[in-house]
Amino acid sequence: MTDFQPIPLDSQLCFSLYGTSIAINRAYKPMLDALGITYPQYLVLSTLWEGDGQTISTIADRLALEPSTITPLVKRMEAAGFVTRQRSTVDERMVGVHLTDKGRDLQAKTGCLTDTLLQRSGMTVEEIIALNESVQKLRDALAAPVKG
Repeated sequence: MTDFQPIPLDSQLCFSLYGTSIAINRAYKPMLDALGITYPQYLVLSTLWEGDGQTISTIADRLALEPSTITPLVKRMEAAGFVTRQRSTVDERMVGVHLTDKGRDLQAKTGCLTDTLLQRSGMTVEEIIALNESVQKLRDALAAPVKG
């Protein structure tokens, strides 16, 4: 039997991705605070900017979260005037989430997030796109069902 040598933390991809995610959130926080939203709320809004009128379940699926996590976020966003919720008349368990004018207008104000990421990273747009594509490929491979 050989002695197991643990991989140093900084050599572990999971730790690098985790730390990078935290660093991005910290860079975004002052700008999101100024807009009156949290990072998870920004993700919900981004999902709605891709297509307004989605259900809580659809938003949860898109963000790889549970509907029980999305519901309180959306309720706070509704109280702040960014979205409205509307229960389906066909299936009352389904709740549609719709952007208000205030929620739609916020999209134009979030360009500063991308600008900040580019500036602080020191990377080109092409490098950020390539990195994002690589991370998405890894995410999709890890999320795929295990083939037996």
